[in-house]
Amino acid sequence: MEKEEFDFERFKEEAMRGLYEGKKMGGTDGVFAPMLKHLLESMLEGELDHHLQESKASGEVNRKNGKTRKTVRSLQSGQFELESGRDRNGTFEPKIVPKRQLIITEELEGNVISMYARGMSTRDISSYVKEMYAMDISATEISNITDKVIPALNEWRNRPLESVYPFVFLDCMHYKVKDNGSVQTRAVYNILGVNRDGRKDLIGIYLSENEGAKFWLSVLTDLKQRGVEDILVACVDGLKGFPDAIEAVYPKTQVQLCIVHQIRSSLRYVPEKDKKAVVADLKPIYQANNQDQGYEKLLEFDEKWGKKYPLSVKGWLDNWGNLSTYFEYSPDIRRAIYTTNAIEAMHRQIRKVTKTKGAFTSDQALLKLVYLTVKEISKKWTMPIRNWGLTMQQLHIKFGDRIKAFGNSF
Repeated sequence: MEKEEFDFERFKEEAMRGLYEGKKMGGTDGVFAPMLKHLLESMLEGELDHHLQESKASGEVNRKNGKTRKTVRSLQSGQFELESGRDRNGTFEPKIVPKRQLIITEELEGNVISMYARGMSTRDISSYVKEMYAMDISATEISNITDKVIPALNEWRNRPLESVYPFVFLDCMHYKVKDNGSVQTRAVYNILGVNRDGRKDLIGIYLSENEGAKFWLSVLTDLKQRGVEDILVACVDGLKGFPDAIEAVYPKTQVQLCIVHQIRSSLRYVPEKDKKAVVADLKPIYQANNQDQGYEKLLEFDEKWGKKYPLSVKGWLDNWGNLSTYFEYSPDIRRAIYTTNAIEAMHRQIRKVTKTKGAFTSDQALLKLVYLTVKEISKKWTMPIRNWGLTMQQLHIKFGDRIKAFGNSF
């Protein structure tokens, strides 16, 4: 009797409904157990078919001989009954779940999803599964299997957050997504927080058609609703209206505009022949010992280049208040906040995985891969950032009342 094909679309609908009704993701009665059962049984069936083909090639007479069932326990999906085919000669020894194995390892359960998270295409994964398990599984089915993470993604995106984050880095990535037969641009808004223990945590992923201060306002509002009562320093690029959006939701938050972004913006108006000289004259501004000295160097820069390249100087003069925030801190904190490098480094790691994807098939496919990639990256975020104890001492002196107002983990 041919094995009934698993209805992934129906599974996704039932899984989402189950989660909304309070059903657990894992466990015996969890929403993922049926899919894991189907995946394992399909692989076992593929192994048996491959074994019978090898028997035939060697001249041995062998065939299928009914089914055997056993109760297995998964670390993620609880306990369920697993069905496996038998051969008449009794020579079939499955590798994916050996005969006497009753516990499904976490490594096995996450195999397909892990490959997807490392950037392998669904077709490459399909080829790998066929090679390892002698089983044909379509790229579409692989894509559906990886959809297992969607409820977990939604739960993660709406999870409660800590009340205070000393530093938060906000930046955007852009991708192409297929939408109604055409390719559209999507902006992925990421918020990387550093909590009071000094550990990094991506506290938000949001999707929009383009980047703008208006959407950032909605992002910040959502952070507030998820429990973030205060942000001490927000590090952002030079997007117009961004500081105003932050102030509207977190009026006490200090804003630090990225110095590197400001330098790049200044150089857009400078021809190649003068760029080296302009960069050299900008260094004394952002490498000054304090805010007053930096502003003096800025006025000198204006005097030298202002008439020739007024737009290169205007951005510094107009935004000096938010460009110079880091001067209030020690060198260690300055290095941490004067650019958005912390989140841009994370973006570079994400792009290593997503660069082979071209245009994503949907918004959901884009969010799914970004989420899985971040989960892999964040496994290394186990230690506080450098010299965090000294950093917190300074923050307590400057923001003591605000930190203590929401509890103190230091």
